[in-house]
Amino acid sequence: MLTAKRLLVVAGLLLGLILAGSGVSADDERSIIVASTTSTANSGLFDALLPRFTEETGIAVHIVAVGTGQAFRIAKAGDADVLLVHDEKAGEAFVAEGFGAERRRVMYNDFVIVGSAEDPAGLRGMHDAPAAIAKIAETKALFASRGDDSGTNRAELRLWQETGTDPKHASGAWYREAGSGMGATLNTASGLDAYALTDRGTWVSFGNKGNLEILVEGDKRLFNQYGIIVVNPDRFPHVKAADARRFMTWLTADEGQAAIAAYRVDGQQLFFPNYLAPGS
Repeated sequence: MLTAKRLLVVAGLLLGLILAGSGVSADDERSIIVASTTSTANSGLFDALLPRFTEETGIAVHIVAVGTGQAFRIAKAGDADVLLVHDEKAGEAFVAEGFGAERRRVMYNDFVIVGSAEDPAGLRGMHDAPAAIAKIAETKALFASRGDDSGTNRAELRLWQETGTDPKHASGAWYREAGSGMGATLNTASGLDAYALTDRGTWVSFGNKGNLEILVEGDKRLFNQYGIIVVNPDRFPHVKAADARRFMTWLTADEGQAAIAAYRVDGQQLFFPNYLAPGS
């Protein structure tokens, strides 16, 4: 797996090649770096939002799409201006520890458990997520985990914790850790006819569903909140705080929230805006 530092080097090289081809130097470009989840990238949301933001503000946005845990590590090294992630408790701790200047809720969707149509563990129609994955462990049915410290992986591990089961004891047997993003993990699940936990946004936009279908949904414990955080310029003076705040403000103002609500794949809304201004 690529480390955060290697990912940044690759991203920098690609950006340099793009800028060189366009005749624009990195110093001339007004831009910010956003460390975000693979789910927002895989779903196509950024492709719909960012051109509108850049056209309005002149600020280019460069996305480093990694798991939530890795996104936090990148930001804690001062290598991003903004975080857009889905682990609310970790986001609050990031601000409390002085790494973030401000955090806002932006949008939500939910997680679902998918699996093969044959459904060997008998999960279809269940609305109790911990009970569902407990049945996976009981039957030793194949389960594909991201295994990458992402927000989705953290949510999955919280469900396992509620069951009192440590699936890592079965790592390499019925519990398969992909160590990769959501799309790649779904590819693994599709190839193995395995169960998996996925955010709904990535699932709807995923093109290689194969024999997989949604089997478990509707549990309040599958709620998936996304938040945006401006990295603290007091801790990292090089952070482009003004432009980072402009991005945060745009996403949480009427235009950005409407753009999030309007984004659809195959007629389905993937994300639901829920910023609530203080005092509202």
